[in-house]
Amino acid sequence: MTKTVFFVLTAACSAHMLFAQSSGTPALTLPLSGRNGQSGSVTPSQTAIPGTTSSVNALNTDISVQGPYTGSRPGGEPFSGKLSLHDAVQRALAYNLGGVGMATAVQQARGQARVSRSALMPNLNAALRENVQQTDLIAEGLRINLPIRGFSFPTIIGPFNYFDLRATLTQSVADMTAINNYRASREIVRANEQSVQDARDLIVLATGGAYLQAIAARARVESAKAQLETATALLKQTQERHQSGLVAQIDVSTNLVQQQTQRQRLATLENDFAKQKINLARIAGIAPNEHYELTDEIAFSPAPSATVDEALAKAFGMRADLKAAEAQLRAAESAHSAARAERLPSLALSADYGAIGVNPSQSHGTFTFVGTLRIPIWQGGKTEGDIEQADAALIQRRAELEDTKGKIESDVRNAFLDLEAASSQVELSRANQKLARDTLGLTQQKYDAGVSDSVEVVQAQESVASSDLDYITALFAHNLAKLSLARAIGHAAESLPDYLTVQK
Repeated sequence: MTKTVFFVLTAACSAHMLFAQSSGTPALTLPLSGRNGQSGSVTPSQTAIPGTTSSVNALNTDISVQGPYTGSRPGGEPFSGKLSLHDAVQRALAYNLGGVGMATAVQQARGQARVSRSALMPNLNAALRENVQQTDLIAEGLRINLPIRGFSFPTIIGPFNYFDLRATLTQSVADMTAINNYRASREIVRANEQSVQDARDLIVLATGGAYLQAIAARARVESAKAQLETATALLKQTQERHQSGLVAQIDVSTNLVQQQTQRQRLATLENDFAKQKINLARIAGIAPNEHYELTDEIAFSPAPSATVDEALAKAFGMRADLKAAEAQLRAAESAHSAARAERLPSLALSADYGAIGVNPSQSHGTFTFVGTLRIPIWQGGKTEGDIEQADAALIQRRAELEDTKGKIESDVRNAFLDLEAASSQVELSRANQKLARDTLGLTQQKYDAGVSDSVEVVQAQESVASSDLDYITALFAHNLAKLSLARAIGHAAESLPDYLTVQK
């Protein structure tokens, strides 16, 4: 029985390596930016309307959804044809491509972490080798002449055969580069998990914004229908009075134009409403058509009471993108340590045990145990290059962390400003809406009494229509500002009922 034990001390150079197992673990190379490569954004905006108009509305509010957040994969759950805000958000969280893409990024990061961990875990392999060999000694350069008459040394040996059944175990004992690589990969997993949560917040903002846009479009349709009914009734009344000789034909023509205008306005608003529903369906993961019903009305309600400083403190503690940036910074620090650790010695063990012989019945057990201490001396500049790359990534991660903090503060402060402006706009539009309706009632009474013509009634109707649209726009702006504040603070899905009140 053959027993062999080796302990090998090697000094590694870039030109030659004494043993294959003595090669060092390369440091993990991170991309320059730690921000997720998935493109896409959800951006609410509120801008001032320049100049003067007859409308009291001074705000232009919109929400821009781009990239994967605009689409979804088909949902597997059955759809009843009625969609509430809660259902839309839950479906979008499950099927929107923004979340699906980030979930696959987490899966990929976990796979990379397992690969990094494998360098620290035992590696066990088995092999069976059957060897049949015949050797030509002359071809090998071996020529033997013996001074014995009649005897010559054979030039061909064999054929002979043997088999070797063997298990091999390798284990890293001390490798700081591999350890820091694993630490970095774990932090990348954590960063991607937090990016999933941030994507969820963006999905809530996109879905909620699309739902608010859709119900605002529905409100405009309902207002236009009411205006069309009023215009039709006024036209009928004017025609009757013209037949009685109480008004001129010009009044009939004026009211006819007004009615046709209202009908065309209704058609365009219905078209817009259908498009908004299709857009919402695409985001929420249902069939992209308008053949479903929105069940919720989002009533006006004040935002949860909090100061800007309180909101900022909560945001810095809850925002997932900040936690992701912090994890990316820790990953870059570990990758930097891994690159520097390429200069340190590393220790690895390997062992094998197996049976060797002509056949299994005549085999013998053999084993080998090897310890390898690798001492890097010069790697041709590779270590310095790895450190320089890790330095660049670390500097970028620190800058991105500070930028994320600034973005969070900007999001919170902008949401508060938008909320304040929208609240003032709601109050003003409500007052103007009541005034316009009161004026229409008085004008209608004057017209019925014959002391006013239909032009004033038409103008009053236009004022009512304008005030209705102003209130719808102001309510949309206010609700979107609250939704933006929920996203700015973080965990929007959980806090959504505190910000948007569904009217029962």
